[in-house]
Amino acid sequence: MAAEIVNPRSDGGTDQDGGAEPLDSFDPAFALHRGGKMAVQATVPIRDKDDLSLAYTPGVARVCTAIAEQPELVNDYTWKSSVVAVVTDGTAVLGLGDIGPEASLPVMEGKAILFKQFGGVDAVPIALACTDVDDIIETVVRLAPSFGGVNLEDISAPRCFEIERRLQERLDIPVFHDDQHGTAVVTLAALRNAARLSGREIGQLRAVISGAGAAGVAIAKMLVEAGIGDVAVADRKGVVSAGRADLTPVKSELASFTNKAGLSGSLEDALAGADVFIGVSGGTVAEEAVASMAEGAFVFAMANPNPEVHPDVAHKYAAVVATGRSDFPNQINNVLAFPGIFAGALQVRATRITEGMKIAAAEALASVVGDDLAADYVIPSPFDDRVAPAVTAAVAAAARAEGVARR
Repeated sequence: MAAEIVNPRSDGGTDQDGGAEPLDSFDPAFALHRGGKMAVQATVPIRDKDDLSLAYTPGVARVCTAIAEQPELVNDYTWKSSVVAVVTDGTAVLGLGDIGPEASLPVMEGKAILFKQFGGVDAVPIALACTDVDDIIETVVRLAPSFGGVNLEDISAPRCFEIERRLQERLDIPVFHDDQHGTAVVTLAALRNAARLSGREIGQLRAVISGAGAAGVAIAKMLVEAGIGDVAVADRKGVVSAGRADLTPVKSELASFTNKAGLSGSLEDALAGADVFIGVSGGTVAEEAVASMAEGAFVFAMANPNPEVHPDVAHKYAAVVATGRSDFPNQINNVLAFPGIFAGALQVRATRITEGMKIAAAEALASVVGDDLAADYVIPSPFDDRVAPAVTAAVAAAARAEGVARR
């Protein structure tokens, strides 16, 4: 029997003079999560002994032997080519931080059902009881024969960069850290449409990113790849620039391809005259700094639940405002990207997810908006049925064009 959780009263006591009450009774989130949010379901019937003999012994032995002789047949005769491992160590879970593998499981289950709901991709949540980089890499490598792709999730920076890079070097299946690349893809899509709405090209824009963690670094890389005019990234100590002596290896690399203007000082200093603010760090940006941005600026304040710039403030100065929240227009939501990206990669049995595939995903996502483009509609809703098919097709085509598709 599952242990009951005490429902505390506001006076510090417990219900019924010290008794316990299941949280299900007053919180619908707990009621929904009881027993988990997903289950394994068979795709073939087992109605009689003939079905059993095909699904299991002796019929299964013929399939095993064929795969042993031709290993690539595993993609045709098992679920491998259509399933993703959603892997975390629980060190950077949503806005909750390092809460551990067990506490991360509700989020990983949620991620898995989003894969299925929005991309038709099966996914398995895997929470690891280790945080050492080498241990994580070796564990995932040993699990990889069962999966067609690996989605790294909620692993803290800067470890996440090395883990993704080394896993991709060792595996011949896509490895994708969604906190980095999913955020970057959706941000680029929204920025492309915001620029189109204002009659500008991305190359005419100067952007400032608040946050030099996983998302901030990936967004900067993608914006540079897409041809942004200039982009500067700020961390807690100010603008990341080559002149700083306190940079980590990741931030040193970041400084090498960003901040062509040579800015220094604080985030607020960098925002003066900037065309774009992208927030992926939390905290609060002073209204005066937002007011100092260029006319017709874009503010993408994506921290949850509290955006770095509240939309009410941002709308005073910005032509386009986006957040990470579902209760405001223009939600920058990773679910717009990762299901279709993996669906496209799995469709062609790609060996990796390239920068070109990510750019293609962003362009496809932006194109869904089409002629309906408006200041409060630069990015489609996750519930728009056109999103996943458009991203899937674009990613599959890009994989073939870049030579990483196996079919």
